[in-house]
Amino acid sequence: MYLPTHFKEDRVPVLHDAIRRFGFGTLVTHGSSGLEASHIPLLLEDSQAPFGTLHGHLARPNPQWKGIGSGTPALAIFLGPNTYISPSWYPTKQETGKVVPTWNYLAIHAYGEIQTFDDPERLRNHVTRLTEAHEGTRPAPWAVSDAPSEFIDSMLRGIVGVVIRITRLEGKWKMSQNRPGRDQAAVLERLVGEGGPDQVAVADIIRGR
Repeated sequence: MYLPTHFKEDRVPVLHDAIRRFGFGTLVTHGSSGLEASHIPLLLEDSQAPFGTLHGHLARPNPQWKGIGSGTPALAIFLGPNTYISPSWYPTKQETGKVVPTWNYLAIHAYGEIQTFDDPERLRNHVTRLTEAHEGTRPAPWAVSDAPSEFIDSMLRGIVGVVIRITRLEGKWKMSQNRPGRDQAAVLERLVGEGGPDQVAVADIIRGR
């Protein structure tokens, strides 16, 4: 990922927190059919230094997993809040006119070697932890044990687990840091004024940095 210094985020706790909040990534691998990508929920475990591991699963009919062998490299991409930024918002537009449109966004790339697994108990443990991660804060959380065990067993036979041990972790918080302070302030004001969920989320990140 192209990472100008002013957009670079390399603090592992910050990157891990963002991955957990987003929870949904794009898994990219290269197999016999060339590049393949799937969009799947991924669960981060940070116990394995220095960057942790990602756990997910693919549908068994998905051919991507069949191209994964021992040591296959993989890339998991997480895209956070993002929005268009109009050059008309910048006070410097009135001074020089030398401004262009851009896009503010948050992105994380996790690289590593990927492995597959299909042991039923390991898969059950994976989907249980994944469910707990997303259901835990709900007023009436659903649990894997709420469904009949034989039904869950049949569902588990339809998936293949994947694990990525992260060897490189990159983060890009492109949030107008390259603009003068008055331009940044104007962008923040306009995003809040537009009030859409993406605009507000990006404004919150700008404010926090």
